[in-house]
Amino acid sequence: MFCNIPDQLGRMISLDQLPERIISLVPSQTELLIDLGLEDRLVGVTRYCIHPAGLIDKKKVVGGTKKIVESRILELQPDLIICNREENTPAIVSFCDHIAPTYVSDIDTLEQALEMIADLGELTGSKFKAKSLIRNISSSFKTLKKPELEHKALYLIWKKPYMSVGKGTFINDMLEKAGFINAAEGFVRYPELDVEAMIKLQPEAVFLSSEPYPFTADDIADLKLAFLTAPSQDPIKPNVIPEFKVVDGELFSWYGSRLLKTPAYLQSLQPKKSDLTF
Repeated sequence: MFCNIPDQLGRMISLDQLPERIISLVPSQTELLIDLGLEDRLVGVTRYCIHPAGLIDKKKVVGGTKKIVESRILELQPDLIICNREENTPAIVSFCDHIAPTYVSDIDTLEQALEMIADLGELTGSKFKAKSLIRNISSSFKTLKKPELEHKALYLIWKKPYMSVGKGTFINDMLEKAGFINAAEGFVRYPELDVEAMIKLQPEAVFLSSEPYPFTADDIADLKLAFLTAPSQDPIKPNVIPEFKVVDGELFSWYGSRLLKTPAYLQSLQPKKSDLTF
């Protein structure tokens, strides 16, 4: 047997030989596979696998992360499929599991992301490249300095309804590693928040993610107005208006090789004593 390891759900993944026809249904892990030197063995991706540029023009697109075209996966005759517990549905994982060995990642922390990279290196025969990548990512995060000021940040991922990130999420782990206090740390996973609830959390910064919802400067203007016109939480003082910033969602939530770029980006977001704003 070539490889026999548990995935991050504890399911054993057994491969009789080196996989030559891999399908990835997880965009960040698709990019990881490419950076591990596996482009020639990657046969299927989702339409959201946008990195590296042009990849979806060269590979068979089998659908999205939540809805796949089953016939396309069957036609590709994969010998390894990569899924994620959060990004793909249980039905998709079940279908894939009946087609080929299916590795399911489950990532809420940097440490789990590094474990996943090691696993994929083992499964694909690229463990030396994976180990090198892990060392480089780990070293990069060690350079991340603590902020000069404590700052409470609220991170928004969706609109209509507004949704944030709480404990038990990878984005929360990135916020904490950057030295921010997560304004929504009292919630778990992805809570829905109206403007009144946001104001009660008293964030000093509101980060509007570029994905999955593509927030823009117009959304910042809308939220600022909503904060300004909402009933005050204090009978004497007006609502405190936080700083609003559109941030790169990929650098907060992609847990593959893109993590090499994350620490420098997180550092750039930290407030400094000399700054009144970001």
